[in-house]
Amino acid sequence: MAKNSRVFRGLNAQQKEAVVSISGPSIILAGAGSGKTRVLVHKVQNLIKNRHVSPSAIIMITFTNKAASEMKERIGQEKLGYIGTFHSLCARILRIHGEKIGVPGHYTIYDEADQLALIKKLVGQAAKVQSTPSYILYRISTAKNELITAQKFDEIFADRFSKEIAKIYKLYQKELRKNSALDFDDLLSLTIELFSTFPDVLRRYQERYKYILVDEFQDTNHAQYVFTKMLGARYNNATVVGDFSQSIYSWRGADIGNLEKFRKDFPKTKLFYLEKNYRSSQNILNFAYRVIAQNKTHPILQLTSENMLGEQVVFFEAETEEQEGLFVVEEIERLKNHFPYKMFAVLYRTNAQSRIIEEAFLHYGIPYVLVGGTRFYERKEIKDVLAYMRLIVNPADQVAKDRVIKLGKKRWERFQPFYEKMKNSYATLSTEEIMEKIFESTQYLNLYNPSDPEDFARLENIKELKSVAVSFSNLIEFLEQIALVESEYFEGEKKARGHHGVKLMTLHQAKGLEFDCVFIVGVEEGLLPHSRSLDDYLQLEEERRLFYVGITRARKYLYITYTKRRFMFGRRNYAMKSRFLLESGEG
Repeated sequence: MAKNSRVFRGLNAQQKEAVVSISGPSIILAGAGSGKTRVLVHKVQNLIKNRHVSPSAIIMITFTNKAASEMKERIGQEKLGYIGTFHSLCARILRIHGEKIGVPGHYTIYDEADQLALIKKLVGQAAKVQSTPSYILYRISTAKNELITAQKFDEIFADRFSKEIAKIYKLYQKELRKNSALDFDDLLSLTIELFSTFPDVLRRYQERYKYILVDEFQDTNHAQYVFTKMLGARYNNATVVGDFSQSIYSWRGADIGNLEKFRKDFPKTKLFYLEKNYRSSQNILNFAYRVIAQNKTHPILQLTSENMLGEQVVFFEAETEEQEGLFVVEEIERLKNHFPYKMFAVLYRTNAQSRIIEEAFLHYGIPYVLVGGTRFYERKEIKDVLAYMRLIVNPADQVAKDRVIKLGKKRWERFQPFYEKMKNSYATLSTEEIMEKIFESTQYLNLYNPSDPEDFARLENIKELKSVAVSFSNLIEFLEQIALVESEYFEGEKKARGHHGVKLMTLHQAKGLEFDCVFIVGVEEGLLPHSRSLDDYLQLEEERRLFYVGITRARKYLYITYTKRRFMFGRRNYAMKSRFLLESGEG
């Protein structure tokens, strides 16, 4: 330790303990804002400077290229064996050794758009496929992450939809091979196949990479876990870092059970806890703990703050979602002299919730940036429905007509009789009725499969548009209002240029970020926790973790809002305060 004490400079006692341990497997349970990146960087420096491990024998696996760049920058001049994502490491290995299992060295990697285009082509060639292309791709990706091949898929799943998907899955793999292409999921599954079939190749990488550090371990899926286990099995010097209270990606295949699998597969695993938080005030952390302590399936860390007790968490019950949006606006206006707009964030469970906040901000001239999403009225499914409605009012609208025709020849043929009937008599029906008749005549909603998470979000957006329609009995007024909101969008964009506006995003998109002031809106039963999770204990726990992630984004001010009544999906309903608030004593 005395050789280079600078390696430990600035570390607290818990961090130092994790950095000092370099032999054998270890799990570092790192709470939100506890400095896990600092620990990883210092651990690498300790290995190199004090234990004289060759930098080329160390690899750091991250989940994003951005995280990898940050690691490289903080480590400095030392060139490690590898720093990057699972996928890029596997791609490198397959370029060198893939020929052994029939993967050409010149293979191309298909992104999601390429994959979807190929699936659509195969669905078009197959007879009577009921599943949507995006749902088929989702199921294939999920299977590959579980290391289920096309042949095994057919054996494991016996229902009718799965039989359809198995057929497309086989054709999809055949086309990939014919095109000398792999998708992102293949990169992992085929590397594992390579290691399993050719132990000498695995041994080569085990000898080369004797020290393995994996970041965000709570987000690993089955294939990523198996890859980590295989690579670390010879020398057992695998360190995994994560916070299982922030495991929120099960719908992408993340397996919270990987923690216990690791402890079982590496029996002498040392456990380290990082519980000192450098981000939030203690009042915020106390509330976060009262929420997450209800979970029983993973370790819970009780974080202590380096900061003062701080402001009390504010809980606000609004009469309606409009009043909720106004409250957010008023509080931002009150605090804007203390913090720039970019230090505020409004978080919500579903993308559909952004509409009411966007419109409140536009009305009061607050600049905002929609993070990781598309403005409500610019979303594909919203523009599709609006195109149908515009065409009814104005049959000469060629842009709307072109968009509708692109949605399918049969759909256009079904729409034409209704369109001819309605174009001169639309004033006799309400906007909501017209929308329902469009869905009925075109079967537009059949484009989306509710079992596909992405499609389900699109259906929620369409239901939110229906909520807007209910407020306008006249179709022309409805379309005019939307045009006015869209014009305000562009003015808002000018104000928010350079990412200086208030950040609006879903709770999922907020992970890894931090802000001085955070508003979590719509903390109600059916929204948070989401209605799809109410009958599943494990999904309820994940919803609670998602709420915890949102809470721990806040540094100084945290606002939790909910309503008595909420206009959702075309109906005004009574809302119930989230069970997460009642459990935490905020009932």
